[in-house]
Amino acid sequence: MKRKNILFIMADQMAAPLLPLYNDQSVIHLPHLTRLAQQGVVFDAAYCNSPLCAPSRFTLVSGQLPSKIGAYDNAADFPADVPTYAHYLRRLGYRTALSGKMHFCGPDQLHGYEERLTSDIYPADYGWAVNWDEPDVRPTWYHNMSSVLQAGPCVRTNQLDFDEEVVFKARQYLFDHVREPGDQPFCLTVSMTHPHDPYTIPRHFWDMYRDEDIPLPADAPAQENLDPHSRRLLKVYDLWEKTLPVDKVRDARRAYFGACSYIDSNVGKLLETLAETGLADDTIVVFSGDHGDMLGERGLWYKMHWFEMAARVPLLVCAPGQFKPGRIDAAVSTADLLPTFVELAGGRLDPRLPLDGRSLVSHLQGQGGHDEVFGEYMAEGTVGPLMMIRRGDFKFIYSEDDPCLLFDVRHDPHEREDLSQSTEHHALFAALLGEARGKWDIKAIHHQVLASQRRRRLVAEALSIGTLKSWDHQPLVDASQQYMRNHIDLDDLERKARYPQPCPDQ
Repeated sequence: MKRKNILFIMADQMAAPLLPLYNDQSVIHLPHLTRLAQQGVVFDAAYCNSPLCAPSRFTLVSGQLPSKIGAYDNAADFPADVPTYAHYLRRLGYRTALSGKMHFCGPDQLHGYEERLTSDIYPADYGWAVNWDEPDVRPTWYHNMSSVLQAGPCVRTNQLDFDEEVVFKARQYLFDHVREPGDQPFCLTVSMTHPHDPYTIPRHFWDMYRDEDIPLPADAPAQENLDPHSRRLLKVYDLWEKTLPVDKVRDARRAYFGACSYIDSNVGKLLETLAETGLADDTIVVFSGDHGDMLGERGLWYKMHWFEMAARVPLLVCAPGQFKPGRIDAAVSTADLLPTFVELAGGRLDPRLPLDGRSLVSHLQGQGGHDEVFGEYMAEGTVGPLMMIRRGDFKFIYSEDDPCLLFDVRHDPHEREDLSQSTEHHALFAALLGEARGKWDIKAIHHQVLASQRRRRLVAEALSIGTLKSWDHQPLVDASQQYMRNHIDLDDLERKARYPQPCPDQ
């Protein structure tokens, strides 16, 4: 039986609760993703395992929780000996390629991908390490509110430059693949950086929306009434004891909506290329993200918390003829993708190696499966580990530094009512607290994080002195093998480069 290709498409900071895939009231235009969702299996309660770019992605590719692999913050070193889905699939005979962002930090910028078609948009060094030794010091590289205050339409940005290259190189990979001999399957990961802030997008996508169509955030609690971690986040991005103009909040959300439509248009280009090359029927398409964006809800922005807007991600799997279209309401996470990809590829996991993710294939087959997510966050805004358990109707946010929080997200999706002090939920709260303390040795994890932060700060300072030896990925192109060259027969080159290829005797 011919093994299916896998096209894994990622968006960055795309909040699932806002999307029409999950919200009937959404005004966001996503025609290509909507059609894909109608043909595929949609996961209604998919979560990241850490609401920040690098830790989330390290867990996504490895299937292991952040504390197991040192994925503490956006400058955490991702060890080269941690197996990823790219390693597994490569051993199974797949071509593995990455076009776009994965925010790998450290000298290994491939982590099992045979090819990396672009550089990354974010730095690969240790410059963004969090410092628990000085929790009240706000580094200059932290988020601020300029993304909101400068929101609006644009002609070009750094992120547009990046995503245009990402999609171009990904489509070229598909064109190249179909013109090569043999039937080796591929796993191509296409990882764009929109709709991540800054909140600006070209006029075409801005004009898809009108100001009056943009819903404003619901009434937020007073800043002093927020939970301690939320209050620290406001200080992280310099919003404590400040307010934002309503028109700029609306502009930011309008640009974000436009950026979601921009992602959708790029998904459409990739799907069109699959169809044009005849690869559509042989390719499983997976769409997901690394985390969400609070977008002003609860008075918060960006990510870095366990609330639904920041932690829930889109996740759909489309494999026509293999899985019936449907929806799954069980809680799952992006850590589940590694075992899922391996099973879809016909392989087996190595039982001797640690893994936190669980395959979604039984869900895809309509046979049910796990309904549980564990999450860990140890980066900006924290003074100690901030953990999460989502199971059944409930989400439990666990800290030994702050009061724990409990929400019934099934019946209270906007998380308005903290049930941690509810008499009715006392037994559940106690059970979850006991489970969390049994699962996580917070004192030991705190020590590990501090030690890692201190090592990385010293190394980063040292490496900034003298000659710079960058770890950033440098995609190399051999121009001697491109286009027309005198050592390549012209007729043969033109025939092989054409798709579909003409007969040799024509």
